Amino acid sequence: MTDKDASSDAERQCRIAEIMQYSCVPKKNEFGHHTVHCVPIPRLFRICPDRPAVEVTRVLNVDLTTGEVELPRALGQKLPNGKAWRDVTRYDTSIEDP
Repeated sequence: MTDKDASSDAERQCRIAEIMQYSCVPKKNEFGHHTVHCVPIPRLFRICPDRPAVEVTRVLNVDLTTGEVELPRALGQKLPNGKAWRDVTRYDTSIEDP
């Protein structure tokens, strides 16, 4: 088995997963009552074994009428490298009083 065969096997084991995220804004109606207006934001991720999930929402072609997702042929070349959460550098952004 060549490296190319191994990578294509790994690609076949990948799957696309969707989460629905909502962006909500409180609004006051004409009667002075508060309501919350939410807009759905679908997000798509490629999940492969032994690799971090990578968001692919921007590189996929989605038919908005049917919901059908089309994968570009060279999907792997268009994606950024992902990191496992344990490898992400976190910075303290809290503001402390002097």
